[in-house]
Amino acid sequence: MTTADTATAPQYGMATAPAFVGRELGVSDWITIDQDRIDQFAACTGDRQWIHFGGPIAHGYLTLSLVAAMVMEIGVIPPDAATGLNYGLDKARFIAPVKAGARVRARTVLTSAEPQPGRRLLLKLQCTLEVEGEAKPALVAEVLCMLLAKPDAGA
Repeated sequence: MTTADTATAPQYGMATAPAFVGRELGVSDWITIDQDRIDQFAACTGDRQWIHFGGPIAHGYLTLSLVAAMVMEIGVIPPDAATGLNYGLDKARFIAPVKAGARVRARTVLTSAEPQPGRRLLLKLQCTLEVEGEAKPALVAEVLCMLLAKPDAGA
């Protein structure tokens, strides 16, 4: 964006979110997927398949579970929303494995912003979990986030 575009661009919020459809909302910080995190996930879920131990690869669902916190870090919930709720996924594809010790981050694009009854807004986000130094992402997911408006000050 040019300086003139920045000055006239709307600020991201519940009312203006539709103007951001098709735009990248941000990129999270890197997170290390170490063997300890993999072991804890296996203990929590009971998924003790051999490919996850001794340093090979992280669980696909472990990598997917990190996306929600990364999206929050990016600032998908605007200041004028009371909260944002994880509303589910439309699609998730595990593209490439994440080796133990690798670092990942989420790149998020707003693909739709649909007003809902009750002063809510349903966001669809394309989240790509990038692996540092790798050509292919670990996963691509269509994440749904329901924003709830703050109550009116006069109510």
